[in-house]
Amino acid sequence: MEELDRREAAARKEIAELRAQIEELTRRLAGREEVLSRVVITRETMTEILSGEEMVTDAGAEAEADEDVAGAGSPVGVRLVPQWTPELAVGVLPGSYRDIVEVLQDAVHPMRAHHLCAALGLSTDKSKVEGFRSKLKRLTGRGWLVEQEPGLFTPCEALAAAGDAPVQTESSAARGRAGVGSGSRP
Repeated sequence: MEELDRREAAARKEIAELRAQIEELTRRLAGREEVLSRVVITRETMTEILSGEEMVTDAGAEAEADEDVAGAGSPVGVRLVPQWTPELAVGVLPGSYRDIVEVLQDAVHPMRAHHLCAALGLSTDKSKVEGFRSKLKRLTGRGWLVEQEPGLFTPCEALAAAGDAPVQTESSAARGRAGVGSGSRP
């Protein structure tokens, strides 16, 4: 009986040690996953910057650069998404932003960020959708889109009413082949 007690105590001790190791490994795994997530987001940001779709600004420089977009000097803070005016067509927007507006112009109803990601053939992972949402907010802030309710985006009334027919680009042609377009709702 003493041998059984000794073996039981040893097994319980080993189980406790294994559980402690599992907890430690779980904490380490969560930490590494957080680091990986930040590295992935950084890579996406750098890819976006290097592709020329958007420039990163610091908060103070953006306000100054917004006032002097055509001025000489560093391109940091240059707005590639201009403030919408009736004279501007969707074609002035960088490609990724133009695609967003075109899909929303073709949509029958307001769309959420994850639906837009799916319609554009982008990843619908939560981190990707959150990054994409910043583009929607930028377009909203500059008058191209309207957020009718929190998270529901449509083109501004003038764009929707004017029916500014999107120029048939490769991406809009691809959407047409994918069945995303007028009257469809992802």
